[in-house]
Amino acid sequence: MTTPDAATALFHDLTGRTPDGVWSAPGRVNLIGEHTDYNDGFVLPFAIPHRTYAAVGIRDDRRIRVASTFADAPVEFALDELAPLFPTAPGREPAAPEWAAYPLGVAWALQLAATGSGAELRGVDIAISSDVPIGAGLSSSAAIEGATASALNDLWRTGLDRTTLAGIGRRAENEAVGAPTGIMDQMASMLGEPDAALFLDCRTLDAHPVSLGMAGLALLIIDTRVSHAHSTGGYRERRASCEKGAAVMGVPALRDVSVDDLPRARELMDDVTFRRVRHIVTENQRVLDTVRTLRESGARAIGDLLVASHASMRDDFEISVPELDTAVESALDAGALGARMTGGGFGGAAIALVEEGAVQAVSDAVTAAFAASGFAAPHIFTVTPSAGAHREA
Repeated sequence: MTTPDAATALFHDLTGRTPDGVWSAPGRVNLIGEHTDYNDGFVLPFAIPHRTYAAVGIRDDRRIRVASTFADAPVEFALDELAPLFPTAPGREPAAPEWAAYPLGVAWALQLAATGSGAELRGVDIAISSDVPIGAGLSSSAAIEGATASALNDLWRTGLDRTTLAGIGRRAENEAVGAPTGIMDQMASMLGEPDAALFLDCRTLDAHPVSLGMAGLALLIIDTRVSHAHSTGGYRERRASCEKGAAVMGVPALRDVSVDDLPRARELMDDVTFRRVRHIVTENQRVLDTVRTLRESGARAIGDLLVASHASMRDDFEISVPELDTAVESALDAGALGARMTGGGFGGAAIALVEEGAVQAVSDAVTAAFAASGFAAPHIFTVTPSAGAHREA
């Protein structure tokens, strides 16, 4: 795994000096609640052990330079030049590579949030390393945002709380990168706790840890290696369908539509819009049911909810791909208690809840199913709920 040492070494190579500190933030897995976040709904993610590290040092000027172990060259701009860099209209060519737009976007959004606060908005050098898989639906972007925001919050003395920093990360992703995501990923990365998922109301931002009760169980991640990106068209189209459905129902967001309202929705909408709405409405209910089941009966009892979630994403929201379906079906056939795709869809990863003693058997079965289907071998590993963003050194 990547350690803070990799970011520190890169910082030294970049600047010839030692950083003022190293901060980190984790990726996340969403146990259940997909595409409900930007509909003001409910989600149940947890932070994972895989992290992004940011070694950061103050400069004597007002410039920001970012480098990464996964990029060929550093990128540098004046802090006062950041706002015009980002694409504000479709088709506009960004001035910075996408990987750099995440930390630069955080710096831009944090400056706006700190205006008039007396914060010390000085130039910085940032060196980033990460072991969060990119494009796997595990929020490598939120990990970059969380590590950067935590570092700048400390070094600039802005004094913002974790929920506000999560909002800054979301603004960076929405406006600097151009990905119309909700706030779930950033909240999970900032507020994650060991051994617990985060039950988040995306309208009020009320967040509460929920123990997963994982004794004797394991959470298996099946990275299909089919890369996805939130800034591409499929995600935008699904969000537009949700907004259309809410408008038809006369509500601010699909959070305000209940399962009992679905017969009326079917009468008012075209089939595609209705199915998009039905996924969100039923997925919100599945999150609530999962939280209740975890509290009453533990993780062994949530398998059917995970399976129903995947079927809804596959059939109603239509964001699965053959590799994800194969991962879920082969894991279930091999004895997984439950499985579903996780993340925004169109690629990425699936999650399977398995007995600890069955991890190898389920992994082997999934790998064999991928080979039989002619797919590239998946990357399969276990995760445990882990701590959110913090300073490492």
